[in-house]
Amino acid sequence: MKQITSVQNPFIKSLVLLQEKAKARKQSGTFLIEGQREISLAIKGGYEIDTILFYPELISEIEINQLSKKPFNLIEINKEVFEKLAYRDTTEGIIGIAKSKNLNLSDLKLKENPLILIAEAPEKPGNIGALLRTADAANLDAVIIANPKGDLFNPNVVRSSVGCLFTNQIATGTTSEIIAYLKERKINFYCATLQDSTSYHTQDYTTPTALVVGTEATGLTQEWRNAATQNIIIPMQGEIDSMNVSVAAAILIFEAKRQRGF
Repeated sequence: MKQITSVQNPFIKSLVLLQEKAKARKQSGTFLIEGQREISLAIKGGYEIDTILFYPELISEIEINQLSKKPFNLIEINKEVFEKLAYRDTTEGIIGIAKSKNLNLSDLKLKENPLILIAEAPEKPGNIGALLRTADAANLDAVIIANPKGDLFNPNVVRSSVGCLFTNQIATGTTSEIIAYLKERKINFYCATLQDSTSYHTQDYTTPTALVVGTEATGLTQEWRNAATQNIIIPMQGEIDSMNVSVAAAILIFEAKRQRGF
């Protein structure tokens, strides 16, 4: 088994770049995943993980091999190298090198009556992670990111989603591409916005449905508002006129789930 004990090792330096630079992730087509749960969920979600780096004082080779029937290329690392690579303060001594997915709209496999979440241009990894966790909790058919501001394999997204990056069907595209995709498949889409809106609970979400949310700062673009099946709003009873995007999405999603009898 290969061992690496120096943070100056060229391979380790290349992995540090994967953590820090979206360009490096895009060029290599790979990204890092920390933790047993996250790696297990990635494997279950169809991500290819060929190489595992592990710190033997925190996790054993036997535990690693239980994650998959397919054998890994294992690399033993010491504490210094592990701490250099680890993005989280607490993890189980295991880091996987995974192949990225293309996340094309055309690759989505939707059921006959899908319920989809669409988020336009979310910027904060924490919000993206929270949206993915909510989508997983509701067992949505897909999550689509319109006009993404960064790559979804950012370590902060992986971390904040607690593995739900791998449990959801995810695609990305431009607003125009996604609207065309929805119309072609006769999927109604309801846009959460302040302008020209009706209360969210008055709408019927039992047919093929997409719920669309924007950023807290600027909301959805005009293109979404003009094309929507219906613009919807969550009535506010306090002094402010908006809430965290992941909270708003959760309210809409679980109203749709309630209507569908789940």
